[in-house]
Amino acid sequence: MRHALTLARDAESAGEVPVGAVLVADGHVVGEGWNRPIGTNDPTAHAEIVALRDASTRRSNYRLPGTTLYVTLEPCVMCAGAIVHARVSRVVFAARDPRAGAAGSKFDLLPSDSRFNHAVACDGGLLADESSDLLREFFRARR
Repeated sequence: MRHALTLARDAESAGEVPVGAVLVADGHVVGEGWNRPIGTNDPTAHAEIVALRDASTRRSNYRLPGTTLYVTLEPCVMCAGAIVHARVSRVVFAARDPRAGAAGSKFDLLPSDSRFNHAVACDGGLLADESSDLLREFFRARR
C-alpha cells in the first residue's frame, strides 16, 4: 500500500486526483497505475484500470487470477466491474469512498454480490488515514 500511496502522489503532481494502485502476484508487482483521466482525456483511466491494463500487457493475458490489488481509495462501480472481469483474487483498499465506493460504502459489489461469476475478497482500511489526508489536502487546495 505504501507503493500505491507513492503512485497517488505522482497523480497529485500531475494535477490528477491522488489515487494509486498496485497489482501484486507472488510478492512481485505485476502492474501499477495512478489516476490519469484528466491528462489522457479518458474517463476510464482510474488508477485501478491503469494498473489492470499494465498487468494485462505485461502478462499478455486479460485474466489476472492469483493477484491482489492494493488501491488507495475504495474502487468505484466501473473499477469493481473491471476487477471482477480480470479475475483479481483480492482487493485491499485504504480509504472508503462514501460517494461512489463499490466495496460497501455506497454499493456492495466487492466482495458480496453473488450475481457475479467470480468472487473477489476485499479488505479496507489499510493506511486509511494517510490516504484520506492526501485526498482531503488535494481537494482543499483546489477549492
